[in-house]
Amino acid sequence: MANLTQIVADLRAEGDELYQFLLTLEEADWSRTTAFKSWTVNDVVAHLYFGDYLGVTSHKDGQAFKDFMAEVQGSGLTLAAFTRQWLDNLSGTEMLERWRGLFVEMCDLFAASDPKLRLTWAGPDMGIQMFTTARLMETWAHSWAIYDLLGKQRLQNDSIKHIATIGVKTYQWTFVNRQLTPPGPPPHISLRAPSGELWVWNTEQKDNRISGSAVEFCQVVTQVRNIADTQLELTGEPAKQWMAIAQCFAGPAEEPPLKGLRTPQE
Repeated sequence: MANLTQIVADLRAEGDELYQFLLTLEEADWSRTTAFKSWTVNDVVAHLYFGDYLGVTSHKDGQAFKDFMAEVQGSGLTLAAFTRQWLDNLSGTEMLERWRGLFVEMCDLFAASDPKLRLTWAGPDMGIQMFTTARLMETWAHSWAIYDLLGKQRLQNDSIKHIATIGVKTYQWTFVNRQLTPPGPPPHISLRAPSGELWVWNTEQKDNRISGSAVEFCQVVTQVRNIADTQLELTGEPAKQWMAIAQCFAGPAEEPPLKGLRTPQE
């Protein structure tokens, strides 16, 4: 199991890579609409800032976190609209540098934390190690909307195992969150990592399994891709039903993107 130091290092590396990529954008790119909920590039980065702000605020002052969440929930606005208003429509390189500064502060703060620390959250308190993993997952997943819009390839590394592990562990939850009964035991999962290593989870089952690319598996469980837009091999109803609605992130049930919607556009 990865420790907090390693997870923070992987989160920092993910953010560093995204920052360097965003520096290459033209100013006009920030207002372009992505395939994710019709958010602009600016909305995506602002959302990452919002999530990082929640983490830093909770770490520093649990009551301040609760007060801010009450403001968000009482605004009557969608999350994207609230974030735009909250940030006074900050955009472009100014938005980038605002996010970057807070992201670095968050990583430094988490790196110096007691691994047993628990953060006040919207639901039950969350361990800082799990929260850091969630920020890695969110940063990795949301950035796909921008890479896809611009048709850019991105390098992958084995730090996505943190995300794959969350995906594997949320098999039961995906169904329960939709008030559905899981159709069977968790599938056997065999994924090829970016390094070529083979990652395996769950009991071997020839009639209930998922195999293929670890990157594509992570894309499906984070709802970056529709399962039909991947080469993952699915055997058995539990595997097929799960991958059709997989969701590894918290919150109400969300629908995966339609087939063909979330793919590189240029």
